[in-house]
Amino acid sequence: MLQVILYQPEIPQNAGAVLRTCAAAGARLHLIGPLGFRLDSAGVRRAGMDYREWVDVQRWNDWPSFADQLPGDARLFAATTKACQRHTDAIFQPDDWLLFGPEGSGLPEAILAFCGERRLRIPMQPQARSLNLAQSVAVVLYEALRQVGYEGLV
Repeated sequence: MLQVILYQPEIPQNAGAVLRTCAAAGARLHLIGPLGFRLDSAGVRRAGMDYREWVDVQRWNDWPSFADQLPGDARLFAATTKACQRHTDAIFQPDDWLLFGPEGSGLPEAILAFCGERRLRIPMQPQARSLNLAQSVAVVLYEALRQVGYEGLV
């Protein structure tokens, strides 16, 4: 099962949309705090609709508590505008972990360093700073699913 990780997400509607995408894709969602909203907020509920029951959501207080439980053989990919490798150039496996940073600042350098060379970017026009978090998750997650043959999806 692919794992999607949101590090300190700030906007409830984005988290709700990512939750819905994970439900449709059969991916587990990890939320690393502190969060910029309450999980029971109207924005999360509205964007996630009734998909909450279809996705396994794991909540982590902070990065160290998440990183401590990460399996030693986990392949953690960080999505960042500071990467050279395109997301389509990565070779994904069914149990990979896909990490995304907060909307306002992206992933901190220490976490990017933790990921090593597994840093991915989504190609875009040079004047664009970044894509919306929910869109970025969908783009990378569905590329990973495509590569593993949409395992378990119809």
